Amino acid sequence: MSSPRHVPVLLDRVVALLAPALDHEGAVLVDCTLGLGGHSEAVLERIPGCRVIGIDRDPRALALSRERLAPYGDRFTGVQAVYDEIADVVADQGLPEVAGVLFDLGVSSMQLDLPERGFAYAVDAPLDMRMGDTGPTAADVLNTYSAAELARVLREYGEEKLARRIADAVVRERQVEPFSTSARLVELLYDVIPAPARRTGGHPAKRTFQALRMEVNDELRVLQRAMPAAVEAIGVGGRVVVESYHSLEDRLVKRTFAAATRLDVPDDLPFVPEGAEPSYRLVTRGAEQATAEEVEENPRAASVRLRAIERIRANARPNTSSGKGAV
Repeated sequence: MSSPRHVPVLLDRVVALLAPALDHEGAVLVDCTLGLGGHSEAVLERIPGCRVIGIDRDPRALALSRERLAPYGDRFTGVQAVYDEIADVVADQGLPEVAGVLFDLGVSSMQLDLPERGFAYAVDAPLDMRMGDTGPTAADVLNTYSAAELARVLREYGEEKLARRIADAVVRERQVEPFSTSARLVELLYDVIPAPARRTGGHPAKRTFQALRMEVNDELRVLQRAMPAAVEAIGVGGRVVVESYHSLEDRLVKRTFAAATRLDVPDDLPFVPEGAEPSYRLVTRGAEQATAEEVEENPRAASVRLRAIERIRANARPNTSSGKGAV
């Protein structure tokens, strides 16, 4: 039997949100976070006639998902890319638009389960944390960033209250020996974080590991580019569905959707001029969360925030800027 982390979070609800957009022959879903293909498999199985383009930057994940989804033949296409390249991926497939786009953000179950990837703090492993196979590793970040830079990463991406204290300890200890494996970092965190703080908020390494992963993979900036591109990629009746697990991610998604659905006329105007109506509508009321039953079955669902948007008109593209300046 699969462990809980192998169950895609809110799987039934995600498929239900996508179904109205995909329930016609030739409809195409772009699964921007393919992973092991759990969401894609459910869509292909439950919505006959649709196709899925799966994007993942990890070649190993692509190989495994291609094997898993091989029974669906040419209804599935796997592409190695980062999901902010969605416009290029869609164009390369010869498509002017798609019917659905799905994001299940964060680290995949496969990456957590492979010790050599260094995402999990429960086992000693090389400090890698790359979702793909290029770029700097978590060890590079720990061994080269200044204390101020490290503190910023831990504070912004990990929401770590003891960010500067941890950063100073890392800089001090790397002068003795550079960081290379997770166990030494976890040991340092146990030493630096006071016992009262360790008793709340989960494992003391959780926030630091999350922050390093998000920095290594440039996750927020990639998402900041990907969200407007995804919203613009769908045709009329198309939907974008996003599962977020971090407050900064959810805030970025919320801003993008709000900008797309905003009525762009003066507040005191007594009527809405023809053509000024928003091209999109929110499908979910705020962010949906998992039920207590699902959280019990699948602990990863505890922090999920689910949002969806639908394109309802073919008029002018929206201003989907997700905020002022870079994240």
